[in-house]
Amino acid sequence: MIFINGSKIGVVTHYYEKIMVAIIELSSNLKVGDKIKFVRGGEDNFDQNVESIQIEHKNIDEAKSGDIIGIKVNNEVKEGSEVYKLS
Repeated sequence: MIFINGSKIGVVTHYYEKIMVAIIELSSNLKVGDKIKFVRGGEDNFDQNVESIQIEHKNIDEAKSGDIIGIKVNNEVKEGSEVYKLS
């Protein structure tokens, strides 16, 4: 079990390997500049800052709960990974 200093904000529903983009279904708000962590099976994958968010191929600055977004990721991430916003 890992301790995460933050709150769960979504789940990765798809990962596009060639372009390194994760599709995330949000359960909380997320904005450009937030720091997030990817976790799968209780295993800490990696942290990164959100540099851009897209919905339907359009750049936005902030997404809200219920949105399905795409973000560029620094490392490979698996479907089903949980996404946490770090505080």
